[in-house]
Amino acid sequence: MRFRPCIDIHNGKVKQIVGGSLKDEGDEAKTNFSSELGASFYAELYRKDRLKGGHVIMLNSRDSEYYGRTRQQALDALRTYPGGLQAGGGVTADNAPEYLEAGASHVIVTSYVFQGGVFHEENLETLADRVGKEHVVLDLSCRKKEDGYYVVTDRWQKFTDMKLTHEVLTRLAGYCDEFLIHGVDVEGKKSGMETELVRMLSEWNQIPVTYAGGIGSLDDLEQFHNVSRGRLDFTIGSALDLFGGNVPYEKVKEMR
Repeated sequence: MRFRPCIDIHNGKVKQIVGGSLKDEGDEAKTNFSSELGASFYAELYRKDRLKGGHVIMLNSRDSEYYGRTRQQALDALRTYPGGLQAGGGVTADNAPEYLEAGASHVIVTSYVFQGGVFHEENLETLADRVGKEHVVLDLSCRKKEDGYYVVTDRWQKFTDMKLTHEVLTRLAGYCDEFLIHGVDVEGKKSGMETELVRMLSEWNQIPVTYAGGIGSLDDLEQFHNVSRGRLDFTIGSALDLFGGNVPYEKVKEMR
């Protein structure tokens, strides 16, 4: 079980938001924290602390007036810590090489693979062929319906037709090096993890999986360890004291 740090960038600033509140229209989001420090500051901190596999996520769409600033912040972070961070947000087979050349160890992909709410396996295959599956992280962030958890896309607003199961994870693992999975309904709320989701993910155990969403205290983190049996990596955003929360970064950074 390793701590994976994050750098979320929205409207050109490092922020922590309530995940399900993000909207392209008006570039709006319910914000828990907004930093006056650039993304490269956090990248340098993670580099000094030897934390690998962190996520740099660009939260603006490519049509946003803020996209250029957000993208530049991400590139600054990648160049500050080459080989130590993963890049996500609007990644396609066409632009993925740019982020790897800038220093990303992996690219994180969602919407390109789930266009229109439908899984396009050919796009995932194209990406893996172009950059190598060893450089691909597939984001399968999900929300709960009555019969289970379904992958969501387009700023986590649109349900896809893909239900998250062990069989699906096994199938998709052939195209990627890791999975990143947010429990979107609790993301940014510091209200506790999606216990059922964490348990299901920990029962599968083939390639690395990073879980994000709801871990709001050291007690929550202990519960996460117990439920996951230490088989999942984790990220903490809004609850981390780096971003205005109460969970001490100095403590969780030792979990590397």
